[in-house]
Amino acid sequence: QVHLVETGGGLVQAGDSLRLSCTASGGTFESYVMSWFRQAPGKEREFVAGIKRRGERTYYADSVKGRFTISRDNAKNTVYLQMNSLKPEDTAVYYCATREGLTVTTTSDSYGNWGQGTQVTVSS
Repeated sequence: QVHLVETGGGLVQAGDSLRLSCTASGGTFESYVMSWFRQAPGKEREFVAGIKRRGERTYYADSVKGRFTISRDNAKNTVYLQMNSLKPEDTAVYYCATREGLTVTTTSDSYGNWGQGTQVTVSS
């Protein structure tokens, strides 16, 4: 069982930046596809970004493409989400998740381990 801990959330103004981190323990980090999801109040959890096991390819939701960057450091068992040019509509709880296999998917039910989430609030 992999244990995931997200950090880095907070309250920022529109246009600001934040970097989220997700550190894993209890598993073989480099064997997992890693993704970030988010869930805003009253909305379903949605895919934000994903990265393949060695970081060789990344994927983004259209709503964050060009503003967010996902990366990973397998030596540190950590995946990052650099968020620039934040907008009020980015306000949500952000979760990292692991997926066994080779491909990044956008459906949450294909991910087996989840962190507790970190709140990101963007004021206008």
